[in-house]
Amino acid sequence: MKLLPRPSRRTLVMAGAVAALTVAASAAVPAADAQAATGCAVTYTTSSWSGGFTANITIKNLGEAVDGWTLGFAFPDAGQRIGQGWSATWSQAGTAVTARSVSWNGALATGASTSIGFNGTWGAANPAPTAFTLNGTACTGATTPTTPPAPTTPPPTTPPPTTPPPTTPPPGGQTPVAVNGQLRVCGVNLCNQYGRPIQLRGMSTHGIQWFARCYNDASLDALADDWRADLLRIAMYVQEDGYETDPAGFTNRVNALVDEAEQRGMYALIDFHTLTPGDPMHNLDRAKTFFAAVSARNAAKKNVIYEIANEPNGVSWATIKSYAEQVIPVIRANDPDAVVVVGTRGWSSLGVSDGSNANEIINNPVNATNVMYTFHFYAASHRDNYRAEVERAAARLPLFVTEFGTVDYTGDGGVDVASSNAWLDLLDRLKISYANWTYSDKAEGSAALRPGTCAGSTYTGPGVLTESGALMRERIRTPDNFPTA
Repeated sequence: MKLLPRPSRRTLVMAGAVAALTVAASAAVPAADAQAATGCAVTYTTSSWSGGFTANITIKNLGEAVDGWTLGFAFPDAGQRIGQGWSATWSQAGTAVTARSVSWNGALATGASTSIGFNGTWGAANPAPTAFTLNGTACTGATTPTTPPAPTTPPPTTPPPTTPPPTTPPPGGQTPVAVNGQLRVCGVNLCNQYGRPIQLRGMSTHGIQWFARCYNDASLDALADDWRADLLRIAMYVQEDGYETDPAGFTNRVNALVDEAEQRGMYALIDFHTLTPGDPMHNLDRAKTFFAAVSARNAAKKNVIYEIANEPNGVSWATIKSYAEQVIPVIRANDPDAVVVVGTRGWSSLGVSDGSNANEIINNPVNATNVMYTFHFYAASHRDNYRAEVERAAARLPLFVTEFGTVDYTGDGGVDVASSNAWLDLLDRLKISYANWTYSDKAEGSAALRPGTCAGSTYTGPGVLTESGALMRERIRTPDNFPTA
């Protein structure tokens, strides 16, 4: 769980070639199904790597408010192609490119801006577009493109399996683990034993030193059978009366919950829950000891995922990367196949809460395979600019939302249904796995169970769920549709 300052909104900026266009509209006929924009300003920036480029576009509405927008432009070179895009629905016909707003960024008040982008491939040349339209109204003006930087090496991604995926039918069991088996990272996705991208959806415990009573046979049966969850995240705090007070005892508690998840066919995400202090190096020796023990004990299991640092904060990406490159070999010595999830800067915000972005990871990834990167959010506090960065980063990095809340960053307050659904729709579309904070009965807005529930024996039915719990149960229990061929 994070406790971080409320971030200010910021514009995502990519270093590299810059083509800026700030214009007033000329007369033109608006699209029939869209409200006309009477003025706009567009900034188009790119950064390149060998064989491709990333484009970021900021659209500012200078006219009347619009509810739903379409941006149009044309590539100057016929060989330029749109690849994966974010924060808009993208299409291309010849050199003509169209970007249409999505649910959470379609309303643009006068003076409001939104940022979108895409990855693309260069043609014979790499000039920037020089004309844009917004809702059919032409934006006219001059651009000042600069020479793009020398190509850099794209970040390494985990290669697909060297052996072909199994051709046998899926196992007879229908639990998430029975169908998907041993997971691995392939490209930017979490993939199952058939080499197909999947999304896991589940819940996080609260600190097991405080809420152990909430994780019994009845509650875990409800999570697996009534919620139909794929994943149990086991939040083992290191400080705050956690692991450091009784290493052997907490290791045993974690292993017991791994077994409980396995018996119910759920994946277990072992969370080394560091928060205060935020420097993971403070717990480096403890992490090596803990992960050596749990990886040796659980190496033969197919349901274990390792999360090695919950929410690094107050430190650089270089420090987090160094920590990861010391802990991962300890796990790999016992369990060479399991997926490892690495925390990111700014309370696992990909650096956004520190005023940065995912570029530092993209340009300097952890030197290990089968690795994913953590993103955390709280829906009432983290909105459009965070969603835009996740969508942009997901085109280059394998992401796992190991923790998020439907409320504000304190873990309390009212449920922001609209922002929560916007986040969940985005994660579903990108097949990014997630665990919601928390499957507990703590008296706070993020808890899924009403206070006092864990003192009883009933964990199903509307009477035990909070507003957050009811929302998350409804989202999680929809069919997974795991691919097996």
